Amino acid sequence: MAEVENQRSPGITYQGLLDTDSHEVPDVLRIEHPASRKLEDMSIERYISEEFHKKEMEKLWSRVWQFACREEQIPEVGDHLIYEIGSQSYIVIRTKIDEIKCYVNACLHRGRLLTQYPGNSTELRCPFHGFSWSIDGTLKDIPASWDFPQIEPEKFSLPETLVGTWAGFVFINPDKSALSLEEHLGDLPLHFERWNLKDRYIQVHVAKEIPANWKIAQEAFCEAFHPNATHPQTLPYLGDTNSQVDVWDTFSRVITPGGTPSPLLDWEPNEEQILRHMLDIRDDMDIPWSVDGTTARLSAANSSRERWRPMVGDLVDNWSDAEFIDNIDYTLFPNFHPWGAFNRIVYRFRPNGNNHRSSIMEVMLLSPFAGERPPPAELVQLDATQSWTEVEALGMLAKVFDQDDFNMGRVQLGLETTQKPGVTLGGYQESKVRWLNETLDKWLEQH
Repeated sequence: MAEVENQRSPGITYQGLLDTDSHEVPDVLRIEHPASRKLEDMSIERYISEEFHKKEMEKLWSRVWQFACREEQIPEVGDHLIYEIGSQSYIVIRTKIDEIKCYVNACLHRGRLLTQYPGNSTELRCPFHGFSWSIDGTLKDIPASWDFPQIEPEKFSLPETLVGTWAGFVFINPDKSALSLEEHLGDLPLHFERWNLKDRYIQVHVAKEIPANWKIAQEAFCEAFHPNATHPQTLPYLGDTNSQVDVWDTFSRVITPGGTPSPLLDWEPNEEQILRHMLDIRDDMDIPWSVDGTTARLSAANSSRERWRPMVGDLVDNWSDAEFIDNIDYTLFPNFHPWGAFNRIVYRFRPNGNNHRSSIMEVMLLSPFAGERPPPAELVQLDATQSWTEVEALGMLAKVFDQDDFNMGRVQLGLETTQKPGVTLGGYQESKVRWLNETLDKWLEQH
């Protein structure tokens, strides 16, 4: 494949910006691991082909580790919820205080879904004929068992998937011969050691139907090149094209600096103007209107320190400005996006049933807390016609998501309309998009 020599935005590099930080910057932000810069167009069939979707269902979603829920969503023995991917349905259930299992959500008698709702159960009983299983998956009861002499109870347990946990997240993998979750995560846990996502709670949880392929929806959050046209209100304080992109084997990240202007602006804001634009947009900051001789970046970081101090104490004095003001967006293949530091955001993108033109975008805000863990927020479900702003708890993020949402369905329609067989990607800024699709292609070839 053709590659291009390193070229970059004319603004300050992210590492150069870190050099100005008022606190010691953690090693994890000093790592640079860019991908090779490739220029070939990428086929649009992955977005518009039903056959490609079928291949994904067979070779990806039935064989890959995928985020199913948070441990806090099933805290008690018998607590369970439903995880669906494509046409597949699974029951994720806590079977012991220290054990979580996942079963295929189908009765072994006539195939009815065993359960359709989250809750707490002492058994899993089919609503159709009453076959039941203990929560450990073993057969418990067959009504009129005399009529089923062919059933050997010890061989009639519910089929299980692999289950693994990391940082409070529960992952499942339908492929029992798969590599371990630890191998799939790679060094990602090392990156998040400092940020301890386990000791967070689900402050907000929203799922929305998107009229576009799951990759189109996800890719809108895999680069910071689009704010220039999609989120122009952020340009005076967001260093979009100065983002740092790093790519590893099964995970990647884009770090987009805040409190610094976009190089794409046709004017140069001063520090007070940067701060004023942040205050006009952000609803989670309490910052004086004047920077008082310091920088907008430091003023915003100090505001965030005081915001989180009641919940995490003096820890805020040990964290860098970057950890309070920058967007640190990681992606674990294939569809899981945990953000670093106190950004709170976690995304998940997946197909909406067997419709390759529809997907589900989920947003969780994971917040630190003081004292006893608050109960997790209830899931709010939005259909394709609803606005993210209907969920007030999302704050200013809702307006940003609406701007992204405005594009996604139109990208789907455009790709089905265009006579151009491929999409064209930037060599650096969109290298995370290329990584996602190249990793997908390799996965489909190898499984």
